[in-house]
Amino acid sequence: MPGDTVLPQGSFSVDAYLKRLGLTGPLKADAETLQQLQYAHVHRIPYENLDILMDIPLSLDVGDIFKKVVVQERGGYCFELNALLRHLLVEMGYSVTSYFARFWQDEPNPPPKPRHHVLDVHVEGRRYLADVGVGGIVPRWPVVMEDGLVQEQGEETYRLVKLDFYGWMLERLVKGQWRRIFSFTEEPKLQRDFLTTSFWCEYAQDSIFRMQPMVMIRRENGRNTYDGKEFRLFRGEDVHVEVPQSYEQLLEGLYAYFGIHLYNHPRAERLWERVRTAL
Repeated sequence: MPGDTVLPQGSFSVDAYLKRLGLTGPLKADAETLQQLQYAHVHRIPYENLDILMDIPLSLDVGDIFKKVVVQERGGYCFELNALLRHLLVEMGYSVTSYFARFWQDEPNPPPKPRHHVLDVHVEGRRYLADVGVGGIVPRWPVVMEDGLVQEQGEETYRLVKLDFYGWMLERLVKGQWRRIFSFTEEPKLQRDFLTTSFWCEYAQDSIFRMQPMVMIRRENGRNTYDGKEFRLFRGEDVHVEVPQSYEQLLEGLYAYFGIHLYNHPRAERLWERVRTAL
């Protein structure tokens, strides 16, 4: 995309990224590989806002995100994870466009402000919505961008519908009712266009990202979450709940359920201070 910066040589490695995803290259830049990449991403790299709660400034420089997510084996939120995936896809030869999105799910005061980054991937004559940066039940595979097309993904069902003002709306079928997740219009964005909104998410007093931990990763038969004060392991209709009662239990849970290693991290105790107030 015009205006995107070129990373210094050596600061991004496709092979290292694929290894983090449990994949090996070379891979063809086709629709099947795109499905593999998104599926692997949401199952191996967690969505998380822990740096914000530890008062660690975020960087949207792709080299810095690569170091955090791939080298240090952490996760991130949409402005990090989708930026990193976009760079990988472009490096592999895909045509990718970034958009701002409005996140409707659980929004108490609709319409929501734009605060989400999504990807439009053109491959094999079709367009796909790709997104690995949401901490909830969202598609495991990219969604074909076709108005009203119902798309089943295992036990979950999604569709994209085109609205006059809000553009494309991603919806999920829940107990027979279509529920909104996020919407986006087709106005291409550069990576630098997300800086101001990401800064607001980091530092605004009413930002949900500053209020509590939000950690999520998919599993083959469910998902693991850490939301507020509880670890929750969803397996089918069953939910196992754990509430960490000590700093050590918090660190153990983050590593066991998400692969997030904060042992000996200089700011990890700051995270426990924030979590303890919710107990």
